[in-house]
This record gives sequence, structure tokens and C-alpha cells, in this order.
Amino acid sequence: MTDFTPTRTASRLAGLTPFLVMEIMERALDLEARGRSVVHLEIGEPDASPPRAGLDAAAEALQLGQTRYTDSCGLLELRQAIADDYQARCGLRPDPATILVTPGTSPAMLLAFSLLLDSGGEVIMPEPYYACYPNFVRYCGGTVVPCVTRADESFAVDPERIRKLVTPQTRAIVLASPSNPTGAVQSLEVMRALAELGPPLVSDEIYHGLVYGEGEAHSALGLSDEVFVLDGISKRYSMTGFRLGWLVAPPWAMPSLRIMQQNFFISAAEPSQRAGLAALRSGEGTPSAMRREYSARRDQLVEGLRELGFGIPHSPQGSFYVLADAQRYGRDSLALAYGLLEEAGVAVAPGIDFGPSSEGMLRFSYAVSEASIREALKRMGRVLPEWEKKNEKEAQR
Repeated sequence: MTDFTPTRTASRLAGLTPFLVMEIMERALDLEARGRSVVHLEIGEPDASPPRAGLDAAAEALQLGQTRYTDSCGLLELRQAIADDYQARCGLRPDPATILVTPGTSPAMLLAFSLLLDSGGEVIMPEPYYACYPNFVRYCGGTVVPCVTRADESFAVDPERIRKLVTPQTRAIVLASPSNPTGAVQSLEVMRALAELGPPLVSDEIYHGLVYGEGEAHSALGLSDEVFVLDGISKRYSMTGFRLGWLVAPPWAMPSLRIMQQNFFISAAEPSQRAGLAALRSGEGTPSAMRREYSARRDQLVEGLRELGFGIPHSPQGSFYVLADAQRYGRDSLALAYGLLEEAGVAVAPGIDFGPSSEGMLRFSYAVSEASIREALKRMGRVLPEWEKKNEKEAQR
């Protein structure tokens, strides 16, 4: 009888960490399946309806049998519509030949890092950062170099501090504006300064269109010849489940990106591409009325959290998240998140998911109704006073 040695996973998986937001959400869904009521503030899932035109186009695609492989870079008419959208929003029209349509923005990011990184390559990113960025980098053999930003400075990025982190091993700088998890929106001057530092700038622009007040989200498109722009229909068009994103890349990068797309994903699903095309042409992405609604929800949530004792020096300018200091209730953000879920029936994201500097913080999504926000605040108000007393006693030991 031959001895059997259990197969071990690849070493590149050793550095990957769980996406804690999804862990919380999955536990919340399990509780709901058991009959518990849960208010979901943990996930960035817009509650607005997708554009009617997008839904109709998806249904028509299914009826007409438009369910086959497409060009690996995406339908030409979709890439042309994406280019037209940039012209309308940013005043600059990329060549459709530099646009790669992907099954969501996450695959676009994986392809970008796969292109840019060899073993030991460094990627600089402002912290707090989107929880999945470090795992993309580590999976591709790279090293994360964080640049911590501060809540009392509205999480503003300082290009000079980034410049000091650039080394011969730097392969990319990552920026998300508006940001998940902070809601920070960076100025055009900051973005231009980052693009001029030398390494390629990977600009995550999935939350464009979700800016409130007098702020404006700027695209990195055209700031240098070494810019990679990521976007999609998930947030702006409330079409998360369609899994459709894109990457606008320098011309030199497209042959390699296309080869990877052909081998890894083949193409994005044709019904999703048809739906995205119709949504872009409809011009219905996050209308002003919806932005006003998000702004009102943000104000409601920020005010309520402050009244409960959470630290929020400045209101977020964009996306639909509030990253709040919860240290008066405890420093272990994962324990706090699970505690709120189990004891209060409120699902939130632990700060540690977004980098070590966010430990002791919690992220709240306001992509839900005002009634849901009200209920979540009421439920948290029932348990937090006791938590605060307990935390004070432990601090005195």
C-alpha cells in the first residue's frame, strides 16, 4: 500500500488573509437563516435600483441568445461607450483599444498587479486601504508599503510622504478616490503629483459619481503615460451582481493584459456587457436625487454615531462609508464587530480589515435606507453603554 501524503496548498497562498467584511456578512446571513433580524451596515451594496435600460438589455440579451463568448477585451461598442463616458465626465476620451472589459473590477486589479509585479516588487498605498489590495499584491509576489493617513486630516494623501517611500523596487502606487473605507476624496493636485513620481499609478475609481457637497472626484486618466484606471458599473449604477468592470491601461500594457484575460477569464459575460452598455448610454448613473439621498443618510449616520460616542473628526466626502473610532468600547475591532452582530443584530466591518492603523475603528455603510440606519443606531444604543463601562474597568486594571 502506498503511503499517502496530503496535498499542501501553494506557498503563495500563505500570506493571504480572510476578507473580514465577507466573514461578517456570511455570519449575518447565517443568523438570518436561523430567524434573527440583522441590519446590514457591513457591505457596500447600493439599495437603489439599477437603470431600467440595463435590466431590459440583460433580459433582451438572454431572449436573443446573446450569451456567448465575446472579444476578450469586451464588446467594441461597450468599449466605445466607456470611452464616450470618460469624454463626457472628464473631457478626455481614451482609445477604446486601451480598454479591457473584465468580469468585475477585482479581476481588473488582479490583472494589473499580475502585469506590474515580480517577486519582491513593492506597491505603495495609502492606509486605510481597501481590504483586498494587500492580498492582490501578496498573491502576485509583491510587498505592500503603507503610507498611513489620519482621520483628523480627512485622510488626505501627502505626495511628499509617498515620494519618500519610493525605492528602486517600487512597481506601483495605488490610490482610491473616493475611498473605501474612508470616503476621502483627493484633489487633482494630489493625483497629479502622485502620477509624476515615476512608478505607475493604479487609480481605483469605482466610487466616482458618489461625491457629496461641493467636492469633485477627479480621474487619473491622462495624468501620465503610466496610469491604470479601474472602474465599473457596480456602485454608480447599483449593478453589483452583474460583475462588470474595466481597466484603462497604457498601450504598451494591452498585449500582455489581453493574453492574461484570454487565459484566465476569456471574457466578461455577454448579458452583463449588454446591460452595462445600455446603462452607460442611459446616463442614469447615480442621479442627483440619489446623491442627495446618500448625503442625507451620511449626515444621519454621522450624527447618530457621534451621539453614541464614536469618534468622527470629519464627515466623509464620497463613497458611502463612515470609518469611526470605536476605542471607547474596545480596541479589538473584530471582536467589536462580532459583538455588535451577535448582541445587537447590527453587521459592521472591523477596522483591522483596512490596515493596522484602523484597529479600534469600525466601518459603517450608509448604502441602506434611513429607516435601517435609524434601527441600527437604536440597537447599538442598547448595548454600547455597558460595553463602555466594561472597557473603562479593564483599562483601570
